Amino acid sequence: MKEFFAMGGYAFYVWMSYGIALVVLVANLISPLMQRRRLLADIARRRRRERRAETRTGGSGGTDPT
Repeated sequence: MKEFFAMGGYAFYVWMSYGIALVVLVANLISPLMQRRRLLADIARRRRRERRAETRTGGSGGTDPT
């Protein structure tokens, strides 16, 4: 078992490459989730801002119906 973890003297490089690969995979999983959360928060903020603007202008939305 000790020989397996020593990897013939290349253990440092092998385990570092596994570690880096794991970090990249985790980042690839977390990044889209964080992006989605930011996007949904941004959309909600814009909707609230638009609703406030509509209530201030009387609900016409700034368009002329004629």
